[in-house]
Amino acid sequence: MQSSITPSAAAKRAIPILDLGEYRAGSEAAAEQLAETLRYTQENVGFYVVVNHGVPREVIDQGYAELAKFFALSDEEKLQIRINENTVGYIPPRSTMYVSATVHKNTKKDLNETITLARERPADDPAITAGIRFVGPNQWPAGRPEFRDAMIAYQNAIAQLGYAMLPLYARALDLPSDYFAPYFTEPMWWTRNSHYAAIEPEDNQFGIAPHCDHSFITLLPISEVSGLEVMWPDGEWVRVDPVPNGVVINTGEFLARWTNGRFLATPHRVIMPKRDRYSMAMFFNPNHDTMAVPLPSCVTPERPVAYEPVSMLEYMSWYMDTNYRREGGGRQQ
Repeated sequence: MQSSITPSAAAKRAIPILDLGEYRAGSEAAAEQLAETLRYTQENVGFYVVVNHGVPREVIDQGYAELAKFFALSDEEKLQIRINENTVGYIPPRSTMYVSATVHKNTKKDLNETITLARERPADDPAITAGIRFVGPNQWPAGRPEFRDAMIAYQNAIAQLGYAMLPLYARALDLPSDYFAPYFTEPMWWTRNSHYAAIEPEDNQFGIAPHCDHSFITLLPISEVSGLEVMWPDGEWVRVDPVPNGVVINTGEFLARWTNGRFLATPHRVIMPKRDRYSMAMFFNPNHDTMAVPLPSCVTPERPVAYEPVSMLEYMSWYMDTNYRREGGGRQQ
């Protein structure tokens, strides 16, 4: 059964902060301690912030700077790379609405505008030539090589943090530290890069409405402009405050299924900011054919198997096509 959160943590209503410095430096003791903390955090909150994570600040800053320049382009320029059948490209505001949410009745389309980017691959990559969805090829704005370079540099840097977290997740689940490595040899990670303009929403309208992510885990450098809110276990919405050079990480629904619900996919939302806000969320996903079969360490008489096996590609496709119509990256009219 899900353990209850400690009284002190409940009173603070604060997203936990994990310092990865000693672990990234190679400390085995730090790895064990972090795995214990991670287990508790993922079973009770589902969100946490990491610091001293090894992602260069200048790479994040450059990514945000180029993202702001991209969204400052005219609608005509942005729509030249409108999202396509592979679910990569530009998504205008008011194109998405999360109908799969179980904690809130979302009735208004989200106000963010977004460019989605897959892991950059060569044109002859087998996944691209096979026509697998969500792997590209990416659509890049014409005449803006600086944007392309900054986004790829950011993806590669934040993905290294994702890889570094895999042994901790394995340990937290009482598995060998290299357990998840074979599932991330050709990862389907994917970034959703968004702009939230400082505009007034309608009633029950958000930058992104309450939802859970589809991913294994999601990694997001914290913006200095607040907006992200997380649903606490008792239903209260808690703001994620800026943490200097912090990266927020949360469980996605794919990992929640893989852990048989033991690790929480926590609902979250983005409220409209007082000034423009940008985000670069990486959905750190395994290979497209990875199956989320509930792990033995997560199945007990008190927690019987609750999910049918599903592949990463199958689940991601279901999630996108359930929540997004064609103009938002789904395949329904």
